[in-house]
Amino acid sequence: MNLEDIVIAREKIKETIHETVLDYSETFSNLTNNDIYLKLENIQKTGSFKVRGAFNKINSLTKEELAKGVIAASAGNHAQGVAYSARTLNIPCTIVMPEGAPISKILATENYGAKVVLAGETFDDANAHALKLQKTTGATFIHAFNDEGVIIGQGTIGLEILEQLPDVDAIVVPIGGGGLISGIATAIKETNPDIKIYGVETTAIPSMKQSISENMPIMVDALPTMADGIAVKQPGDKTFEMIQKYVDDIVLVDETEIARSMLLLLERNKLLVEGSGAAALAALIYGKLPLKNKKVVSIVSGGNVDVNFISKIIERGLVESGRYATFKIILPDKPGELEKLLHGIAEADANIRQIIHHHVGKDVLPGYVQVELSIETKNKEHINQIEEMLKEKYMNVESV
Repeated sequence: MNLEDIVIAREKIKETIHETVLDYSETFSNLTNNDIYLKLENIQKTGSFKVRGAFNKINSLTKEELAKGVIAASAGNHAQGVAYSARTLNIPCTIVMPEGAPISKILATENYGAKVVLAGETFDDANAHALKLQKTTGATFIHAFNDEGVIIGQGTIGLEILEQLPDVDAIVVPIGGGGLISGIATAIKETNPDIKIYGVETTAIPSMKQSISENMPIMVDALPTMADGIAVKQPGDKTFEMIQKYVDDIVLVDETEIARSMLLLLERNKLLVEGSGAAALAALIYGKLPLKNKKVVSIVSGGNVDVNFISKIIERGLVESGRYATFKIILPDKPGELEKLLHGIAEADANIRQIIHHHVGKDVLPGYVQVELSIETKNKEHINQIEEMLKEKYMNVESV
């Protein structure tokens, strides 16, 4: 595959796929000392970039192959891309998803008309099960990343960026299996090799970074991550070779950095972005890349967040940024003591979110009560000031 293949693919899919916005962000530009542009694939059809590769691949199948339908394995976004593409072309579709896949992604995939089968704990487990099913049904297997047709489709993002920002200096891309960055890097490097391409993985599953270090695709142990879209334990051989050839470096971000970046995107740019979609921006915010005073595009790869997960992300992001804190304080169990405590919190200009009384506990002596107090704060310095104030007034203060 090469640049010409991507150019041809763009023409074939342009009536089905959105050309997404490249949005300049003053907020993140100021935070990173660069000119930051967000490539908003979170507002792509099906909520992620995956539909580009899926549609390009399925649209290239023969009539005989289309008649037998398609099957795929996915943690969620590829599932929706394949299901949407199959519905558009009116062909049968089966999607195998990990048993822990977000309910929102399962329902969305089913709503596109696909049959969903749940199998295994990770993408790799689901992928193995899908391959077994494919042998019995004869359907065409649509790999999430290790397929030239899929990679070519993802590469159309690179062509759009070159048109929208011709003097771009660097592009930062999240990596799971590597299909997205392989396609973008091919389009970019074969047009202008001076443009830097950086990949970003989570510290929970750094499969591509470790594979590059070992000079071969390897499987790594997987830890829990909120970036389920890039939770791939072993990259493909095709994507590995292309990343070796075209990608300048791969860096890692942790769960805290992802959570805070998701919250910043929601709060500052009014963008609802999933964990994998915030990973590239997190690498820029937390200074993981050697970029200063450059024009940088951060790929916001998807926005399919489980509604039940949003509140957890907001709470975690608030805690990590010093906007939310919880203290446990031992008070005399007498009238007026709680009022004094709350008055002190109010004078410290913090807002009380929750109060819980514990009359029984290992640290609670007779005649005392433990108050668990959750408050909204301004920043970490504000939290430290409140903690100092509490410790001056009370003997037993614990930050939770």
